[in-house]
Amino acid sequence: MEFLAHYHLTGIVIGVATFPIIGLFHPLVIKGEYYFGVRCWWVFLVMGLAAVAGSLAVGNLLWSTLLAVWGASSFWSIGELFEQRERVAKGWFPKREKRG
Repeated sequence: MEFLAHYHLTGIVIGVATFPIIGLFHPLVIKGEYYFGVRCWWVFLVMGLAAVAGSLAVGNLLWSTLLAVWGASSFWSIGELFEQRERVAKGWFPKREKRG
């Protein structure tokens, strides 16, 4: 961590790490809606609350910020989950057929 601070790289690392965090939530929303519908929204809420609480509890700037990004992405995914339902209704994504 001292290396990152000494060479002023913390912001770059946060920026680079933000992309895979956000990118992970895209398939989570799609698969979540596909298998569970919008009723899994609370999982994103709990995950977001835990990440934000962790962000507040962690003293290190890098980890605190990455937890905050995780939390914000979790909260954003709640809205995306409901929008995904609309995208499925429009036929843009496949709808899961009910099994027996």
